[in-house]
Amino acid sequence: MTDAALMTNAADLLVIGAGPAGVGAATMAAEHGLDVVLIDENYAAGGQVYRPMPPGFARRGSPGPDAAIGDAQRELLARSPVRTAFGKLVWSVSQTFRVDAVGEDGPTHWTAPALIAATGATERVIPFPGWTEPGVIGLAAATALLKSQQMLPGRTTLVAGCGPLLLAVAAGILKAGGRVAAVVDLASPVDWMSTLPALASRPDLLARGVGWVTLLKRRGVPVLFRHAIIGVRRSAGGLAATIGPVDAARRPISGVLERELSIDCVAVGHGLVPGTEISRIFRARHRFEHSLGGWIAERDRTGRTSVGGLYVAGDSGGILGAAAAFQQGRMTGLAAARDRGRIDPATFDRLVTPIERSRARNERFGRAMSGLMAAHLGQAAAIAPETIICRCEDVTRAELDAAIDEGAATVDQLKAWTRCGMGPCQGRMCGDTAGALMALRVGDRESAGQFTGRPPLRPIPIDLLTGTYDYADIPIPGPAPL
Repeated sequence: MTDAALMTNAADLLVIGAGPAGVGAATMAAEHGLDVVLIDENYAAGGQVYRPMPPGFARRGSPGPDAAIGDAQRELLARSPVRTAFGKLVWSVSQTFRVDAVGEDGPTHWTAPALIAATGATERVIPFPGWTEPGVIGLAAATALLKSQQMLPGRTTLVAGCGPLLLAVAAGILKAGGRVAAVVDLASPVDWMSTLPALASRPDLLARGVGWVTLLKRRGVPVLFRHAIIGVRRSAGGLAATIGPVDAARRPISGVLERELSIDCVAVGHGLVPGTEISRIFRARHRFEHSLGGWIAERDRTGRTSVGGLYVAGDSGGILGAAAAFQQGRMTGLAAARDRGRIDPATFDRLVTPIERSRARNERFGRAMSGLMAAHLGQAAAIAPETIICRCEDVTRAELDAAIDEGAATVDQLKAWTRCGMGPCQGRMCGDTAGALMALRVGDRESAGQFTGRPPLRPIPIDLLTGTYDYADIPIPGPAPL
């Protein structure tokens, strides 16, 4: 159902995020009788992994596996009675499950007795000197360019970081006609070999990964294991990146020969951080799970949180991958239908059991990949003092360390004392690193805490909320009586 069918702002269930988890949750809940509104800032469903091509772009060649899965999920959504609201940027949610958003046609809102947060994850980039230079982008950004717009991130790209996106991005660049200077992987071959039992649970994805490795070898792309970017600087030819070996804690090894590569783009990523903005606003209980990407809302197997009526589905509740996210979403959609009285407990158990089995198989694969992407405190410890941590407010590590020396004991105190996390991204880029730096002093991430969730969830131009007016439109009260 399209935006034109949004006849009322009231619904039985609101789902924020139209990635695989959101689509799975919305379609399953609607199939069992709930009036569902699915809200997303993009123009179509798919999320990051299954992002469709923009209107007016023509796909070259046959669609890959991800494009086919994305098309199938969008078709599933189109056949369902779900009311979709695309192009709507959610900027606020309230304790009464009111969701406020803005779009090209101005502000709007919806209300419901239940809400599913399926907001996915944010890419983690652990800062290094030069990470704010033009031409340095995230692996996720490179993926979006390659998949949805069939555009190279650069003529010659250095691909660095950790996790399966390294191979996917490098292979995508080669297939699109670009050049990869090197793949710089924080993990070791032993780290990768340890994941093989879990990878065998998804032979299709394992085969895809083997294909990427084969392509890199055939094209002569060097793969440097247990290496990291030491720094990036501007050069006459574009960018110069210094890379060097790291130890098991992923700290650079001093005194070992480093090398410099000339490139015009760096695509770097150090895993994913669950998107907990909504569950933090509701003050749901959270815990820190290193192997699942960081802070996650506590939830049961079907996504129920500690707040009645609030559910979390997909990677926003722990990084387990797109396939597991879709199945998790379907389970959460069933739970919402059961909790609203649309299906009885026996029917719920009968329907959820096969989905849970499928999710468990995909979750095993996802946990292995998430483990490869998990951040180590050694990476934070190695950040140079002059390196910018919060790029919105230009806060350096030295400034954060000084605040900690002066008594800041949580990341919220760091935020108040330094403005780290107060910029437009609201801490999505710097929050994880700030927490790691605090944990180095207080001993663990739980004690360091996380930024308190507050609206706006995303930066929005104020005129989208206020409309157009001038000073003559401002009502001026009459003079007070004498």
